[in-house]
Formats: sequence, structure tokens, C-alpha cells
Amino acid sequence: MSPIAVRAVTVTSALGRGLEAHRDALERERGGLRPNDASSAPLPCWIGRVDGVDDTPLPATLAGWDSRNNRLAWLGLAQDGFLGQVDAARRRYGAGRVALLLGTSTASIGATEEGYRRLGADGRLPPDLYRPALHTPHSLAGFVAAALELAGPCLTLSTACSSSAKVFASAERLMRLGLADAAVVGGVDSLCDHVLFGFNALELVSPEPCRPFDAARRGISIGEAAGFALLERAEAAPEAPRLVGWGESSDAFHMSTPHPDGLGAELAIRDALARAGREAAQVGYINLHGTASRKNDAMEAALLARLFPPGVRASSTKGYTGHTLGAAGIVEAAFALLAIRDGLVPGNLGADTPDPACGAQFAWRTERRPVDVAMSNSFGFGGNNACLLFASAEAA
Repeated sequence: MSPIAVRAVTVTSALGRGLEAHRDALERERGGLRPNDASSAPLPCWIGRVDGVDDTPLPATLAGWDSRNNRLAWLGLAQDGFLGQVDAARRRYGAGRVALLLGTSTASIGATEEGYRRLGADGRLPPDLYRPALHTPHSLAGFVAAALELAGPCLTLSTACSSSAKVFASAERLMRLGLADAAVVGGVDSLCDHVLFGFNALELVSPEPCRPFDAARRGISIGEAAGFALLERAEAAPEAPRLVGWGESSDAFHMSTPHPDGLGAELAIRDALARAGREAAQVGYINLHGTASRKNDAMEAALLARLFPPGVRASSTKGYTGHTLGAAGIVEAAFALLAIRDGLVPGNLGADTPDPACGAQFAWRTERRPVDVAMSNSFGFGGNNACLLFASAEAA
């Protein structure tokens, strides 16, 4: 594929707002998890919650979209000069030539939960929540399109935890086919009862901070996040890092369990490398999916050992942010881009006793080293797998 420039990127999570807050957390090896204070009923677990979301009102012109998920999206858009970059792209290409592709697992379901708790005697939603567009999977993309004043192709991708990784692949296809000149991609998911109690019902939630790839790991910690990137053709931003490859697959092994041998995940990784014209040994850093569940980490550790030489560095960053579900792809793509920009390999926070299955590729502590090519893995429920490959402008 022809490389695509990543002109701008921003991320907001439990670690803070913007790229610099995330870089600082990696350097200090400071996690953002805390005891659960987000559910309507007690649930003993740890979460990655973003401070200030409930105190961030939407502009009056967007009030009809008000929900906690869209407030988180607005908070995320307002970091790292991202709004200004999108405004410039809209003026450069025209609003109809900038695509918008966002991933989410739950959209504004938190607002729907609230509506059902407050149903009237007639069984209807309360007047302040009787906003049909808010209670759909497309709520996030609809809100962001209005906020950014974009009129190009607008798509919502909801493939569980790979959602905001797959948006990069969809954007590249739209641009290659001449349907857009630029694209805003990203994802947002916010904490709500649906995800906290839903994952707990699957016995996947850890009662302590998650420990990816630790021998005694006990499950995931759920987080929330908002992240966005602006993609343009390479010639429009010659100094920007590049999306040089992507891979997708669907192994459909089980509704909530990865294929034990990682066959679908391996297909996505090989697809990304082939599309980029790269060998596995050329990858400097891999941001692993690494959820801290028993089966995911075992599968991914074996896959890493099978495909990559010992000199490649790899880690999971979910010990910092929690698993941000539909926003995980964009958050971890931002970590991969930070690794390239700053030569900073994130440590695998939380693994005090590494699983013996883990090989020499693992960076257990944060490392300083040049990274020209970085990979980000996102493997979702139902076998929806995505792999992204980024490179510096020089390496591309």
C-alpha cells in the first residue's frame, strides 16, 4: 500500500489529557487505575476513569447530543491542537472530502441506561433523554461529525475491542479509492454498568489492578478513553509518521474467547507486514493486545515467540489505562506513534512475576531506544482481529 501520513494524533485516558501526559506516565511508569467508583451498584474491581468528563459541558450548539460518552469525545478532541488541525484540513479539502470513521463498543449506552432507570409511569423515556439519535450505535460519529462540521463519508465501526484499529484500514481504503482526501479516525468508549457488569458476568474482571502477562494474572481492568488521528496522503505531510500497513482477519472461533493458537491474530499480523513490505525483524516495538485475561495473554505470548525474533521489543499498556474496549485500538496506536516519535518503549506495567511463556521480546520496564517501525495489535470478541503498522517518515 502507499503510506498514509498521520498528520495529528491525540489521546485522553485515565493517564491524563493529551500526548504529553501519556509520555510522562510511561517515563515515570505511573498507572492510571483506581478502585471502582463508576458503577451504580458495588463491584469490587479497578478501573481506568478519566477525570473531568462530568464537568465538561458540550457547547450550546451541540447540547442535543449531550451524554457522558460524547462529553468524553469532546474532551478528547480538545487536546494537542487537534481541532485546529481538522479545521485546516476541512478548509484545505472541503468538508465533503474529509471522511470520519470512529470505533466504539457501546456509544451512548450509558445515557440509555439512565433513561431506563428513569422511565415514567407510562413506560416512556424522560423528556430530557427522549432524543432518538442519542440511543443508537451511531451516536458518537453523528456527534463528532456535527462538532467538526464534516460532510464526507461517516461510518461507525463496532467490532468490539478492534473497533478503533479497524478504522485506519477503512480510511486507507476510502482514500485509495478516491472517495476522500483525508480522514479523521478514532474511537471513544466510556464506563457504564453495561460493560462493568457485563464483563464481570463473563468472569473476566480482575478484583485488583490488571497484570498483563503476569503468571498470576486474574483478568482485565476496564477503562475509558477518547482518541483521534487525522490521516492524509503522504505528500501532504512529508514529515509526519506513516501508516504503512494494516491487517484484518476474522477467525470466528468463539463469541468471547480467542483461538487458542492465535490463527486469526497471526493472519492479521502477517497481512499487515505483507501490505507494508516488511519483515518481522524490522519491527522495533509491538504494542500487544495484552488484556491480562488468562487465555488472551497465553495465545499472544506464544504468537509473539513464533513470529518475532528476540530483538523486537513488545509490551502491553493496559496496566496503565485499563482495557478501553472500543477505544483500545486508537489509544494503543497513539502509544506506538509515541514510541516512534520519542524513542520510548513502554514497560509492561503490572507484571511483577512474568509468565514463563513470555520470551525475550518483552520490555518489562520502560526503555529508551530508537524505534523506526511500530506495530499495534487489537483482537476483539468474535475473532475480529486488526493489526496496524506505523513507521517514521524516514523509515517509510
